[in-house]
Amino acid sequence: MDTSIPIEAIPLASFIPDLVDDQTRNTSTIPTMTSPLHITIMPFDDVNDETHKTSATSPPIMVSPLRTIWPSNKDWYDGDAGPSTGPIKREPFDDETHNLSAHPPEMVTPLNTIRPIDDSNNNSNDAGVGLSTVPAKRGRGRPKGSKNSTSTERKKTKVYDPNSLRVTTFLGNFDSEITDAERENGNQELADSVMMRFDAVRRRLCQLNPTEDILVTANTNFTKFGVKTNTRRRIGPVPGVQVGDIFYFWGEMCLVGLHRQMVGGIDFLTAAESVVEGHAATSVVTAGQYDDETDGLESLIYCGQGGSDKSGRVFDQELKGGNLALKASVSKGNDVRVVRGVMHPFDNNQKVYIYDGIYLVTESWTVTGKSGFMEFRFKLVRKPNQPSGYAIWKLVENLRDNDLIDSRPGFILRDLSFGAELLRVPLVNEVDEDDKTIPEDFDYITSQCHSGMTFDLQSLGCQNFQHQSCIDQNSTCKQRNGGLLPYHNNILVCRKPLIYECGGSCPCPNNCPTRLVQTGLKLQLEVFKTRNCGWGLRSWDPIRAGTFICEFAGVRKTTKEEVEEDDDYLFDTSKIYPRFKWNYEPELLLGDCWEQVSEFINLPTQVLISAKENGNVGRFMNHSCSPNVFWQPIEYENNGDIYILIGLFAMKHIPPMTELTYDYGVSRVERTEEDEKVYMGKKICLCGSVKCRGTFT
Repeated sequence: MDTSIPIEAIPLASFIPDLVDDQTRNTSTIPTMTSPLHITIMPFDDVNDETHKTSATSPPIMVSPLRTIWPSNKDWYDGDAGPSTGPIKREPFDDETHNLSAHPPEMVTPLNTIRPIDDSNNNSNDAGVGLSTVPAKRGRGRPKGSKNSTSTERKKTKVYDPNSLRVTTFLGNFDSEITDAERENGNQELADSVMMRFDAVRRRLCQLNPTEDILVTANTNFTKFGVKTNTRRRIGPVPGVQVGDIFYFWGEMCLVGLHRQMVGGIDFLTAAESVVEGHAATSVVTAGQYDDETDGLESLIYCGQGGSDKSGRVFDQELKGGNLALKASVSKGNDVRVVRGVMHPFDNNQKVYIYDGIYLVTESWTVTGKSGFMEFRFKLVRKPNQPSGYAIWKLVENLRDNDLIDSRPGFILRDLSFGAELLRVPLVNEVDEDDKTIPEDFDYITSQCHSGMTFDLQSLGCQNFQHQSCIDQNSTCKQRNGGLLPYHNNILVCRKPLIYECGGSCPCPNNCPTRLVQTGLKLQLEVFKTRNCGWGLRSWDPIRAGTFICEFAGVRKTTKEEVEEDDDYLFDTSKIYPRFKWNYEPELLLGDCWEQVSEFINLPTQVLISAKENGNVGRFMNHSCSPNVFWQPIEYENNGDIYILIGLFAMKHIPPMTELTYDYGVSRVERTEEDEKVYMGKKICLCGSVKCRGTFT
């Protein structure tokens, strides 16, 4: 079949060839004469990630079943007007009795001496984040081969609730893109892939707000479909999971093999499973449910498990299961992974789990707990020479608590924006603490200078005549986004060819959930000096995948002739950008592969933005061939003019104080004598990624 010709899924009831939106390649926003597919869409303001509670249903909306598939074999976006001339091919989660004086000496680290991890030569972001969110193998959802099968026979699907999105049995025609060997032992690329695929499904469920538990549904589906890795229980580090990695849901740790117990803070090997003789603990999670002592950076006191039942009856803890394993690990001296659960700094209903590396269980004893019954206590001491994890979190806490005084030796400036941003932007140089030079060669602006960047299109507005938030309104802007809001709790749900935000002519309030990119910074960002790439950008806050980070602000240029040759702060949509898969897979929610939301960027014109003389924090975000940030075009209307903004969003969960980077793209593609593609740029790349292309832009 000629792949340059789109294959349209045409209903037999009618043939309407002109109903495909030329810009989005999507027909879901255009009415058809066919029978509509009814999907109940519930309000999603009240979804709670921890309790999974949902509110009552609202009237269903009608979504057209017509879809269009646009095949392409291109691995990169390229073209004159935008990042690509062709669409993307679809690619084939009271201690009174204990003598503390007998404890071994501990290492005490002053908070102001803790430095964020230098990732320049580290692989923590190196595998598969930029070029792909999954291993480059067969397309997902296609009929599977024997290599990747979790079952060799096609199983009959059980009858289930038609309104449910939860898998009740394995569906034999789904290919998880993970081999049996990879499922047992993973790697960086695979762990990142599983995490991003899981959060994509979670975001989609939050957008749809089904009647069932969101996180339980997502975790169940991933487990049933085999989208997980590192299933082999092990002592010590887990392949692909780095010290300092963060998780927003307990189940995410299970899916990547960091902690296998879905219920229970102690994971362990039984005598039959253990490579050491007898029981042995493998990992513990501190979640605040017991009387753990977790303030220390180099050690913690962990309370044993058990001692109560579901009815609330309290009794002595027993030396079995996890308690027995931890006690056994004292004598065995085996490595134990420690994950520290902390409250999100700005959301008391959200916990964040930080992988803090390898500890040793050095002591165990019993105490009489607050309940009056016997409890176990275990002391765990962190092994030296590991990257910082929990210590970075405490450093940032200290910076927030002492907002007026920054005691870091490399501190230069309190606010680089000089009050222009709602949140101040600190400037620090920890590479050369004596160098207090500040970047003075530009004027700070909070958004684009719109001169010369309007398009001759008719003003629409959102036609929201009730002057209310578009969350419950069937507004024009909402319909242009496919009938659903593009954001959920300020998190981008899906990448799209173009996202439409309410603008100046829309009567909805400024806090309308469709207004995000145009409303400024939401994160506490900081400009800092890197070792190899000049100034860089990082965040004090933990960042969840899909979070809006900042706009790339600058001066719009209409042609490349207007751009100076030495402009190192240029954003250009005509560059060749690597393809990657970020949106949810419909098959993981019992959908069909042709329901995939297009990620093909198709702008009506080339967008050139120079931040050389005027810009915001976005100008300090460096290039990486394995980035943790991506760009998304945003359109909004004001007084009859259409504006295109470039929003920068988190590709995956990003720990505090991690450098934020996106892919600048390359200028051309060449072929070697062996017919291999070589992606060529004009500048030497120093990103340090194992997938570094060597050049960029």
